[in-house]
Amino acid sequence: MSSMTFIGGIAAAALLAAPLVSTPQASAPNEKIVIDVVTVLGSGCPTNTAAVAVSPDNTAFTVTYSNYLAQVGVGAKATDSRKNCQVNLRVRVPSGFTYAVAQTDHRGYGFLEKGATATARANYYFQGMSQTVYKQQTFRGPLDDNWQTTHLTDIAALSWHPCGESRNLNINTELRVAGGTSDLRKTTSFMTMDSTDGSIKTTYHLSWRRC
Repeated sequence: MSSMTFIGGIAAAALLAAPLVSTPQASAPNEKIVIDVVTVLGSGCPTNTAAVAVSPDNTAFTVTYSNYLAQVGVGAKATDSRKNCQVNLRVRVPSGFTYAVAQTDHRGYGFLEKGATATARANYYFQGMSQTVYKQQTFRGPLDDNWQTTHLTDIAALSWHPCGESRNLNINTELRVAGGTSDLRKTTSFMTMDSTDGSIKTTYHLSWRRC
């Protein structure tokens, strides 16, 4: 499996609407966190094609997609070249804790003819706060392989959910495929996204704080 890096970083902590009163770091709480899917919108995630699961140790959550496909060429419509999805999550954490997303892993499968290109990009942010700049990774054909990307957020750039407030987490993703110099009359190039893992697992990345 090839490994590349992209995915938008979280906005700087200075953008928080309210100051946090918290210790520098904490271990993950023992009480189970609960993640509710509030809305799922976009051409890459039609109804009932995205699901969220939380790891047993409260260290990560996974958004799984079952119909996230961008393609060009034979059999593709003009609108198929770009697919996107926004997942709005309500993350309920135990009282006395707050969290930040420290790492994201996106993965899927790509088949690109020689001359074709694809772009995967994403950002994530808390509702009502400044939206972060999209980060992206470009893939170039020929490609016929699984792909995975990882982005670690710098400690200084972690954005914490404001203590005592209710702000949902938005995860925006997008796939684009361009035919480039490939022959779209005879070939098809595509990219899929199978899952998005959001890691909130290490005290090194200050992923948990006590309010």
